[in-house]
Amino acid sequence: MKLLALDIGATSTRAALLEGGALVWRAQAPTPRGPQAVVELAGELLGAAPAAGSALGVAMTGRVRAGRVTAMNTETLPGWQDFDLASALHAHTGLPTAVVNDARAAAWGEYASGAGQGTSEFAFVTVSTGVGAGFVLGGRLHLAANGLDAEVGFALAPPLLRRLYRLPQLGELSDLEREASGTALGGPLARALCDRAEAGEAAAEAIYGRSAALVAARLADFAVMLGIERVALGGSVGLRPGYLERVRAALAALPEMYRLEVVHAELGADAGLVGAGLWAQQHLGEKLSHAAS
Repeated sequence: MKLLALDIGATSTRAALLEGGALVWRAQAPTPRGPQAVVELAGELLGAAPAAGSALGVAMTGRVRAGRVTAMNTETLPGWQDFDLASALHAHTGLPTAVVNDARAAAWGEYASGAGQGTSEFAFVTVSTGVGAGFVLGGRLHLAANGLDAEVGFALAPPLLRRLYRLPQLGELSDLEREASGTALGGPLARALCDRAEAGEAAAEAIYGRSAALVAARLADFAVMLGIERVALGGSVGLRPGYLERVRAALAALPEMYRLEVVHAELGADAGLVGAGLWAQQHLGEKLSHAAS
């Protein structure tokens, strides 16, 4: 079965054709501002595909509920407020369309074709500009009705870099994304900070190591709350060998019940595209079968 896929991010929109679960064609363009402009761009990109697809799978940053998208950051994605992306793309392309959050799509891609193979409880976590995640539980992609099923970046963490919230019993709290992401490590300067930490600079190591420890603590929660067996780290920070080493070291310091296997994601930037296509095939399977018959 041939499947078309889109991965819509704040910066770029990528299109792909999958055949037998493998990407056989790709195209990319900057993401325009506004939902309707994105729909029109998607039509242009998909129209250049070398073959037609049976369905369209879409990975989209933001909160996704029943094919409708609400941006978590309206500065980078203005106008995305409960926009019915699935219906708009279906009307524009004529294809059955399934939309899923980009991190959840990547989790499904890694589970089906990457680092999650052979597990039944699996998590994908990306540490990059932000922190995102997706869970596969009992061999099924976990998707909550409210669209907030794996927003690990918004889990609360001890503050150091930024303070946002205050509970009388606990004091100040921040969210994991603001404390441990590439943005927290310096944004455009994050790579340099990571390099300095891995070269042994103590001041850089204090920030870098803290990020890894905060992420490790959240992964430990996955082990005891969800029975996660394996976590694949992705993203520009998460894919660094030094970061993986520090996450593993932090987990090793905890009691055995908190430890789980942590590996690098295998599909890289293609995880979302692969996952979106395969998710559409699964999610729309019954409709596709009826159409074929």
